[in-house]
Parts: sequence; C-alpha cells; structure tokens
Amino acid sequence: MNRYRVSQLKLNIGEDIKDIAAKIIHLYGKNSRDEKMKVFDIKIVRHSIDARKKNNIHHVYTLDFSTNIRLKLPEPEDHLYKEITVSKHLENSPVIVGFGPCGMFAALILAEAGYRPIVIERGSAIEDRVYKVERFWTKGILDTECNVQFGEGGAGTFSDGKLTSGIKDPRKRKVLESFVRFGANPEIMYEQKPHIGTDVLRSIVKNLRNRIIEFGGKVLFDTKLEEVEISEGRVSGAVVRHENERDLIKTSNLIIAIGHSARDTFSMLNDIGLEMEQKPFSIGVRIEHPQNVIDEGQYGEFAKFTESHQSTDSDEKREIFLPPAVYNLVHHCGNGRGVYTFCMCPGGEVIAAASEDGGVVTNGMSYSKRNSGKANSGLLVDVRIEDFESDNVLAGIEFQRKYERLAFENSDGSYKPVEATWGDVKSESPQGRKVIDSLPSFAIESIKEAMPYLGKKLKGFDSDSSILRAVETRSSSPVRLLRNRNFESNIKGLMPGGEGAGYAGGIMSSAVDGIKLAERIMSK
Repeated sequence: MNRYRVSQLKLNIGEDIKDIAAKIIHLYGKNSRDEKMKVFDIKIVRHSIDARKKNNIHHVYTLDFSTNIRLKLPEPEDHLYKEITVSKHLENSPVIVGFGPCGMFAALILAEAGYRPIVIERGSAIEDRVYKVERFWTKGILDTECNVQFGEGGAGTFSDGKLTSGIKDPRKRKVLESFVRFGANPEIMYEQKPHIGTDVLRSIVKNLRNRIIEFGGKVLFDTKLEEVEISEGRVSGAVVRHENERDLIKTSNLIIAIGHSARDTFSMLNDIGLEMEQKPFSIGVRIEHPQNVIDEGQYGEFAKFTESHQSTDSDEKREIFLPPAVYNLVHHCGNGRGVYTFCMCPGGEVIAAASEDGGVVTNGMSYSKRNSGKANSGLLVDVRIEDFESDNVLAGIEFQRKYERLAFENSDGSYKPVEATWGDVKSESPQGRKVIDSLPSFAIESIKEAMPYLGKKLKGFDSDSSILRAVETRSSSPVRLLRNRNFESNIKGLMPGGEGAGYAGGIMSSAVDGIKLAERIMSK
C-alpha cells in the first residue's frame, strides 16, 4: 500500500464530495500503465474556500489517500504534539486562577500528568452560568461574579467559538484533538476557519472539567482570588473566598489566567507589586447586516449555493455547498488610526456582555449551525497608550469604563447595547447621537471615514440600514502582566498567561499558552 498527500485539489461548488476519489484518479491515474489505479482511505487534512474571484469560487482540499500504485507525490507528514516527560514531584498542587481556555488547558495538561491542579473560578459551573446569563439578557439582572465574562469556559463560552489562529505551534493539534474528544465536530481538525458554536462549547467545557477531576484535579467554582501570599519574593499561597468563607491554599506555582475583564484582580495584583504595563487595545461598535447581504457581497452569483438558500440541516449538503460568508476588512484613516473588523460572527447575533454595574458592553455570539440569518462583527478603532488620561498602569481599564458608563447612560440605564442604523449615525440624528456619544471622538470620526471605503471592499457593508451597537471595549486586554522567558513574573512562581495577561488573542492562542505554562511547571 502506498500513501500520499495531495494539496490544492479543487472541487467546484455543487460537486459532490463523494466524487473526490474519481478526481484523484483522473488527475494521477494516467501515471499507471500496467494496473488500474484504486483510491481508498481518504482523509481530509485541510479544507478551505477560495472566493477571491466571485466568478470562480471553489472548495480547496489537502488530502491524504492510499493507492495501489506508486506516484510522484509527497508522503503524509504530521507535526504531532510531544508530551512532556514528567519526573518532578511538587510538594503542593499548582493553583490556576481562571477557567477560560488558558486555565482549562493548563489544568488539563497538569491533571493528565498527575499533578492534581486546583482551579479557582469566580464564576459558576456552566449549568448555573447559563441560567444567570439568560436572566441577564431577558431581565437585565446582572451578577457581577458570574456573567458573559466570568464563569466556566471564560468569555469564549458565549461567543462563536472560533479557533482560527495565526500561530504555528504543534500544541494547536493537541487543543483541536481535545475539543473533538470532548464533543466538537471532527471537521475542526481540517477546516481553515474552524468554529464550534456556543451551544456545543457549553457541553465541551463541562466534559473537559470532568476529565480534569477524573485525573485528580479540583475545580472550585464561585471562588474568588482575594490575595496572593508571598514569602521571600516567591508565591507561597492563594487566599480565596467562597461565599463568606476565606481559605488559604498553599502552593508554590500560581497560574494567573483571569481573562481581560477581571479588573478588581488586576488592581489587587498591582497592589502586591506584580510588574505590569499599559497595553494598546481597541474600541468601537458591533455592526450587523442580513447574512444574505454578506453572502452576495462575498460570493456574488454563487450566493445561491449558501446553506441559507438551501434551507437544509444535512451535513452532507453543508460539505457540498457554501457556508455563510465571512469577511475581514481593514481601512487606514487619514488621522493615522486603523479601523478593522474583528471577531466576525456569520449567522450570529449581537449580545449584551457587561461584567460591572452601570456599564454597557456588547459582543457577538453564534450557535454551531450559524443559521440566525444575520451577520455581525466588531468594527473597531485602535486605542493608543497616549489616549489614556493617566500614566497609571491601569489607565486603560478606566478608559474602557468611561465609555461603558456613557453607553449605559445613553441606553437609559439598561444593559442593552445602544443601537442606531448607520444612516442615523451618519446624519447624526437623535438616535444616532446615542451611539456617537458612547464613543471617543477619534473613534467615531475614524468609523465615519472608513465606512464608504469598507463598502467598496464589500458591497452592502455601508448600507444605511446596517445596525451599529455600542460599545465594544473588550476585544483585548488594556494591560500586560510581565513575564520572562521562563513564563514567570517578578514574583517567583507566579505565571501570568492567556488573553487577559496580554499573551494571546482568542480561544486557540489562549489554550496553547495554557499548555506552555503547564509544561513549564512540569519541567522546572
């Protein structure tokens, strides 16, 4: 048996995936003179959609396959994750603060290696968290300790579950394999832009938690880090609160994976002398369109082949036709600012995502089928350190708060995002002013300049009927917790990681960073 890898194999829209073996034989079977070529055991390694030319859209595959004849093709090569050989014993369990992607995967690796990690998470387990979040969305009752930002799975649990990342690291495979093991669709292993969906993520994080517990780890929900005990410049324990009880957990290894919204914890860490620095971030709105507008803008006449036009839940048909279209747009303004789309959610919805009283935050979310009929993304403008009103290391947090509170005031004291059509914002109508007044002047000026240019790149993007919702402030952390090449901070044994610490952006890179932190603990 001979096994090979072929790249850039194209299928036209509407061609059946079942015909791919015949296409391989057509392309390469002519090399066989003596024996009829047979193809079997086909494995999809990578799949993408080439929509650069709207009159020639097609699926592109990288495939591994076996055949009975020899071909002049490369053999399959996989870059597998290499498990760390564990030999070190720790006197106390490592403690992980935060149970988002970074904390989860740090805990998973440590647990499977026998280190019995203890995870503390200020929010609730997913079962209780879903109830509290839905109560917030329907009744406006905010639990500041358990919400869209805090709780099992982190902020990513109520998102699109995008796993796209530009990092090249074999640990990505470990993350993908783990997600599949705990319930994700196996297609995330090969899709160019994999996603899971909030509905599937909710069960995955529970299964992952159970795996950690199965291997001797602990996950303490509704438990908040209040203090870090330090002895001779080194972590010696974590002081935590559960309900009205305070407890000291002894440890010499403390991973801080708190996400970008745990502002009170940032303040506490600053007070104990943890070195950190101001970090640029972005601010803006969520922009929403009908999904068919985006499909037509990206696919042209091929939009008729999208799932929304086919109205089917068939997995087979999803392979054959086109998924809801995505976009990634950028404009460089005359004032030197960049305007860009972020975290695009095809077939998704815009959600309220506040974590503090008196502030409005907006975000995007979608379910696994991406079938809401609407598309949204962040439309963001870069915020520079010089925009902060202070040289205090936490000034970026106060900058965020300022505009979240303005949005709250402009929403008439509700947690629902302030919204207006682009036409209203452009004309500065009374409703448009509510969005305008929820943003810094440089941001709205930049968006006003960018919209016509973005509309030229994607037809319909600058439609007057598109909806803008304010304010989007949590695209990344406004502070970086400093660490050295050994992943340690200036406090020995304290290891910051993930998106909140300023070392990742999204689920995948945060999870990979968590694995790195775990490996470092095991190899010290």
